[in-house]
Amino acid sequence: GSVGALLVSALLALIIGLIFGLLRVQTNPVLYAVSTLYVEVVRGIPLLVILLYAGFVISPELRDTFGINLSDEQEAVLGLSFGYGAFIAEIFRAGIQSISRGQMEAARSLGMSYPQGMRYVVLPQAVRVVLPPLGNDFISMLKDSALISVLALPDLLQLGRLYVSRTFRAFEGYNTVAILYLLMTLFLSMVVRVIERRTRLPH
Repeated sequence: GSVGALLVSALLALIIGLIFGLLRVQTNPVLYAVSTLYVEVVRGIPLLVILLYAGFVISPELRDTFGINLSDEQEAVLGLSFGYGAFIAEIFRAGIQSISRGQMEAARSLGMSYPQGMRYVVLPQAVRVVLPPLGNDFISMLKDSALISVLALPDLLQLGRLYVSRTFRAFEGYNTVAILYLLMTLFLSMVVRVIERRTRLPH
């Protein structure tokens, strides 16, 4: 269902964001240029356009070239995770750069390689810094999942629209959809706040 698609999208966006966030702090000019191009271009395109592109450009291309048939749900996952990955990459970049350079220098002086220093010293601290903005992004993703209906995925908005077209009771139909989204986002906000409190860095 659409909840499963949303969870998979969130996980993939997190992985994409972490990879590109790490590339954005590299000194290698090629890696930096590629990751910056992805982040800047994708953040500048409306999510609806990315979803339409995933459904009506990438999906047919994969089918015709490689014989891979994507379902509406898989197209939605592709669009959401690719679109949100760019925002999450920027969150990770800011989080990593907020940890003082001295931390990495200390890790290197202890004999750690750059990847080890990043993995054991910098990233664990950066993750605590990025949790609040990450939580906000996942709440936005939950709300933007309403756009999945353009790919004919039967999410809440699509079900609401079907209800309205059958009963002509637009007020009740769309109000129910709005309240359900509001309840989900409030619940997610609460979960994010609990995680924040548990992982807060000591001042």
